[in-house]
Amino acid sequence: MDNRQSVNLGEQRFDRVVGENKFYIDKTGFIKEWWETGAAVTLITRPRRFGKTLNMSMTECFFSNEYADRGDLFKGLSVWEEEKYRKLQGTFPVIFLSFANVKAADFEEMNYKLSEVIADLYEKNRYLLEGDLLSENEKEYYKNVKVGMKDIVAAGALHRMANFMQRYYGKDVIIILDEYDTPMQEAWLSGYWDEAVRFFSSFFNSSFKTNPYLCRGLITGITRIARESIFSGMNNLEVITTTADEYAASFGFTEEEVFAALDRAGLGSEKQSVKEWYDGFTFGTHTDIYNPWSIASFIRKNGKYDTYWSNTSGNELVNSLIREGNSDIKQTMEELLQGKSFMAEIDEQIVFDQLNDNTNAVWSLLLATGYLKVVKRDVMEEDDWYMLKLTNYEVKRMFRKMVKGWFDGIAKMPYNNFIKAFLMNDVEAMNEYMNKIALSSFSSFDIAKGVSNDDAPERFYHGFVLGLMVELAGRFQITSNRESGFGRYDVVLVPADKVKDFAYIIEFKVRKLKKEKDLAETVANALLQIREKQYDTQLIADGFSPERIMKYGFAFEGKKILIG
Repeated sequence: MDNRQSVNLGEQRFDRVVGENKFYIDKTGFIKEWWETGAAVTLITRPRRFGKTLNMSMTECFFSNEYADRGDLFKGLSVWEEEKYRKLQGTFPVIFLSFANVKAADFEEMNYKLSEVIADLYEKNRYLLEGDLLSENEKEYYKNVKVGMKDIVAAGALHRMANFMQRYYGKDVIIILDEYDTPMQEAWLSGYWDEAVRFFSSFFNSSFKTNPYLCRGLITGITRIARESIFSGMNNLEVITTTADEYAASFGFTEEEVFAALDRAGLGSEKQSVKEWYDGFTFGTHTDIYNPWSIASFIRKNGKYDTYWSNTSGNELVNSLIREGNSDIKQTMEELLQGKSFMAEIDEQIVFDQLNDNTNAVWSLLLATGYLKVVKRDVMEEDDWYMLKLTNYEVKRMFRKMVKGWFDGIAKMPYNNFIKAFLMNDVEAMNEYMNKIALSSFSSFDIAKGVSNDDAPERFYHGFVLGLMVELAGRFQITSNRESGFGRYDVVLVPADKVKDFAYIIEFKVRKLKKEKDLAETVANALLQIREKQYDTQLIADGFSPERIMKYGFAFEGKKILIG
């Protein structure tokens, strides 16, 4: 059977996917696993486009009394094999909300968009106003839950709705909240984090902690925001992150599922290439997980390879963290783009306030969001250390495109012209273009909020090196901060074609105002360091003659640069 015609990207309603016979891989085993844990409130984090919303819709369709007559949706699926679950289907009042679209530039806009979500819930359940179930005061409250309501009303609205529905149906309510952390990420990016924390602390407390009308709570998101931020006091919360074994095969496709889908679509010959491009996600000890969006897109496009997952929205936070990150972050990205791995101490409770000054917090976020994968785990003195690398080829291409975007949006032609001048060893043109780049890009992608300017030149040069790696990939092997001779050079470029291209050694130096009279003296000191430290030792050992090794000093003073 050829499934390509039935692949419908972006459909997140389970009843439509199954009812219209769309491309679907059975994940109803999640329902049994979740229900049998007995957890009061469960938070599951997975990267974006991993089927979270579809699984939450599936859970709603299974439990909600609104789908009491829709057992047909589950016939032939794994959850329908047991009689006790067939009896359970369609027997609970369910509240299902999504914060996926609560993206705002300020707190006032966030509150407005959140009020729209809650107001829609109340509008949907206006049958509760009929008869004498609610008192006159409660009916008045109900009518005041509307778009633009005060945040104090919105914070308690989910609790009150659970109360009303529990009284109406005589049964405690299941609350499903999808993409809970979207507004929090937006709050951090847009600078209203503290206001958002105050609101959501109250919202989650009333909805999931002090809610006697709650049967079960199920929350999904991309990140596990630290308990101290918005889940304070929620000791009834079970958290399942990407390093946990629970639900490992429930989100994303296993390799067996992917290969079977490729066979059905007539694309079985592409299995190994698909594995190279899209495999690599690891949940707990379960390896070889694939991103559903990429696989469905690949099948729908009849076997065309592309960065489907990374081309979707949602890269803004990751982009800003790396673009504005310190030199350690940029240098590690250089190594990752070369296919290397590194060790980091990971704390899966993301503390957004630490992202500007805690490198490990950045790696923790990139692991949670799916851009890094765990190669192995070590416990050192009770701390969790992970060996990490880029997840797969698709992610690598995404980061390369991201770095290109830094220069495309800042000074595309000057950067391209600089590369041309660099390869022609045209020092005068190099100086002209490099100063244009530095002038426009220092403040644009090198200084994070609340970070001092002390390491700005280092941030700049590692950002610059990342740009070189992207522009000259394949033509040169580019390394930075490595030992050679009697020290550690800044940047070395080794050509793939030793006859066509020169090798390059670059040393960056900030002018010492009290010791160097001008940038020319700083350049001279940089070149002196290259000679004295014999940074060309390894290149000569690799067969490069001295005359085929170009040596450059880059001198910085504020946004001024001199190359010599």
